[in-house]
Amino acid sequence: MARAVATLRTYADLTKPRLLPLVLFTGLPVFGLAAGGWPGTGFAALTLLGIALAAASANTLNAYIERDVDARMERTRSRPLPAGLIAPSAALRFGLALGLASTLLLGWVGGRVAAGLGVASILFYVFVYTIWLKPRSAWNAVIGGAAGAASPIIADASVHGSVGVVGLALFAIVFFWQPPHVWAIALYRKRDYEAAGIPMLPSVIGDQPTRWRMLWYTLGLVPVTLAPVALGLLGPIYLAVALGMNAWFVGSALHVLRERSDAAARRMFHVSLAYLFSLFLAMNLELLLRS
Repeated sequence: MARAVATLRTYADLTKPRLLPLVLFTGLPVFGLAAGGWPGTGFAALTLLGIALAAASANTLNAYIERDVDARMERTRSRPLPAGLIAPSAALRFGLALGLASTLLLGWVGGRVAAGLGVASILFYVFVYTIWLKPRSAWNAVIGGAAGAASPIIADASVHGSVGVVGLALFAIVFFWQPPHVWAIALYRKRDYEAAGIPMLPSVIGDQPTRWRMLWYTLGLVPVTLAPVALGLLGPIYLAVALGMNAWFVGSALHVLRERSDAAARRMFHVSLAYLFSLFLAMNLELLLRS
């Protein structure tokens, strides 16, 4: 029994489970913004499960491809593949099975567009981000962010049969949030990325220019996060939280710029997580109060 539990835990670790709640949380408000109110609980739960399976597939295939790179980085060398806890061929089969399950489930629940977007998010993350961009370009966090922001547009397609303003507005928030979030990690993990041969922005253009770009992106996020209010999708609860969290996030970027330390970058990484979580929590709270 203990061995079976350990095996299940190893396979679960391949999917990078700490990232999955954020994927689900960013897709959830789409259901509250659906025409006619919240859809059925079963429909929403199955759609979110399909999205989670797509993200788990992409993460597992990423772990399979990057197993040698992960072995050279301090923060990733204990993952199942570099640690030798699972055979690469088994991880590949598991990742492909998750992708197939996601496609079938999203197709059944949400239709062909939702299933197609789920497949596209996996392919983009594996081939465009992992294989092409990440080892070659310091701008991998900018372009590759599209895969991490896919949850709202998949949910929108599942609800409406196509991607509209709801999905695109929430997609934009996650997409533009990811670069300063990733660059904060890249600052305090700079040597780790260099050891793995991954060209992150601080190593390519320098630490201080990276900090300036983090500030520009956090400032650019302000109108993006306020767009749902301007579009009439959300109201005063979300607006108040968005204004407060934007002030905190921009303030953190300014602190990173002035202090120029790993501690400040690490703090901004944690602030970035609280920032995105708070925005989507406010969305869900306001939508629940409406219903």
